[in-house]
Amino acid sequence: MPSSRRTFLTSLAVSAASTALARDWSGQTPERYPDPDVIALEPAFDKLIQGNSPIRRLHTGMLWAEGPAWNGSGNYLMWSDIPNNAQLRYLPEDGHVSTLRNNSNNSNGNTFDHQGRQISCEHGTRRVVRYELDGKITVLAEKFEDKVFNAPNDAVVHPDGGIWFTDPGYGSMMDYEGNKGELLLKEAVYRIDPSGKIEKVTDDLVKPNGLCFSPDYKKLYIADTGAPKTIRVYAVEGTKLGKGKVLTTMKGALTDKKGKGGSDGVRCDVEGNIWASAGWVGDGFDGVHVFNPEGERIGLIKLPETASNLCFGGPKRNRLFITASQSLFSLWVNTRGAHHC
Repeated sequence: MPSSRRTFLTSLAVSAASTALARDWSGQTPERYPDPDVIALEPAFDKLIQGNSPIRRLHTGMLWAEGPAWNGSGNYLMWSDIPNNAQLRYLPEDGHVSTLRNNSNNSNGNTFDHQGRQISCEHGTRRVVRYELDGKITVLAEKFEDKVFNAPNDAVVHPDGGIWFTDPGYGSMMDYEGNKGELLLKEAVYRIDPSGKIEKVTDDLVKPNGLCFSPDYKKLYIADTGAPKTIRVYAVEGTKLGKGKVLTTMKGALTDKKGKGGSDGVRCDVEGNIWASAGWVGDGFDGVHVFNPEGERIGLIKLPETASNLCFGGPKRNRLFITASQSLFSLWVNTRGAHHC
């Protein structure tokens, strides 16, 4: 039996015992350190673990929490509750959660540009928008080749000012997360130039979802939630992408016996490791899977809910925030996020 598999099964048994005791995710009943649900599959993950940090559920009550993004200047985390058509905000100084916007057009993914302006992917309007510093809303993308987008999903910002976003169409496949309607474009990934020009950079994924750049911006990682549930990596060649390849396959990993598992959101740390949300399987799979730059799974953060997305935040970018089904979780780690949000 490979050492990583043996380590995982041993750790899973310890974690299962903790779960059997009905872990109190609020933190009112402290867990023994190190947190039993932060599991090293390979020795490389040990140095990324903050041994005296617990996983905490910070807030619950959403219907489908998504799109966490850290605002450094405001020192807050914001995220979307897509079915409730709202954006929420968490203040770390006192744990206060409030409604940031109560009509977000069923926004999904969010990020902040280098000027601190919020960028959101709206399911309900099938567009990408920017919230200006004076409160106005600028529409950045709503059509390609005279056809409305399917339902933009997630976005990242490049230092050159370009905004890259995915358009799998989930928000238009149901009324629950947007407005049900026909998908008029092949699912794809796009780049919005600072000039406003929109270009398709790839359409070789089934359902392109979460995406992130490597620390040096020379690679782009994209989670594909369509079969066979992979994370692909592409060389960034200026404003274009080179030919992509599979970095890793989520399907069938660990306790995923029926091959249902996938990743929705991805982020890189400063060492180039890829932190990927994971879900739709159950205990032993749902949470966050961590891969080294070669695509080897080195660690797992177990959660009691399907994880949708994640980001690094805090003044040092060493706090991992995770949106998972109905809740927001966090964990301090011994690394930093590669980018500002």
